[in-house]
Amino acid sequence: MKFISWNVNGLRACMGKGFLDFFKEADADIFCLQETKLQEGQIDLDLPGYHLYWNYAEKKGYSGTAVFTKEEPLQVTYGIGIEEHDHEGRVITLEYLDFYFITVYTPNSQNELARLPYRMKWEDDFLAYLKKLEEKKPVIFCGDLNVAHEEIDLKNPKTNHKNAGFTDEERGKFTALIQAGFIDTFRYFYPDLKDVYSWWSYRFKAREKNAGWRIDYFVVSEALKERLEDAVIYHEVMGSDHCPVGLKIS
Repeated sequence: MKFISWNVNGLRACMGKGFLDFFKEADADIFCLQETKLQEGQIDLDLPGYHLYWNYAEKKGYSGTAVFTKEEPLQVTYGIGIEEHDHEGRVITLEYLDFYFITVYTPNSQNELARLPYRMKWEDDFLAYLKKLEEKKPVIFCGDLNVAHEEIDLKNPKTNHKNAGFTDEERGKFTALIQAGFIDTFRYFYPDLKDVYSWWSYRFKAREKNAGWRIDYFVVSEALKERLEDAVIYHEVMGSDHCPVGLKIS
């Protein structure tokens, strides 16, 4: 099976920059989006052969997630069942016969870490949500997690230490996630590979210089380790300040 996740930074804008070309070429079994920046009815998207699921933020032009899947899931849920977290369209969960599949757009800690305390609460509650699902079956989740875990995961770790996405607190929560029995699939296959990123600032010609961050992930339950085939970062695909990431499993 082939899965793809992409923070499109506004789907309507991305549509004008080759989104459908990549979507068709990829031919994924499940294709996920974050930061769709849509409300219901704002886009007419026809994807033959796919079931489409959307979670919109209450705030217009903000956040939002989507999942397009060839196989109809047993059930679909939106959010994580906690009022505080479920207004921004950040999570969609699909249940299949032998796993749960989740797309997530993790809250950004923002400038001057204004939202870091909220982010910490989110991290704890989202991990608890994953572990609760795991009691029934393994979990695959993907999306923009808004954290570069280790120094290898961004171009300039020294100057970005304590900035949003590379604070000790955020990195610590990702470490706790891994220690709770999850696998960062890209690092599973490529533990020492440098200079491979999934997000670049629009400023300072960052993408041209490959001065980026790896903040988009596929993470799976340890129970799925034997089914992992490859993890991919499609760094050549344009259309957003993020590039798509992928996972292949047997």
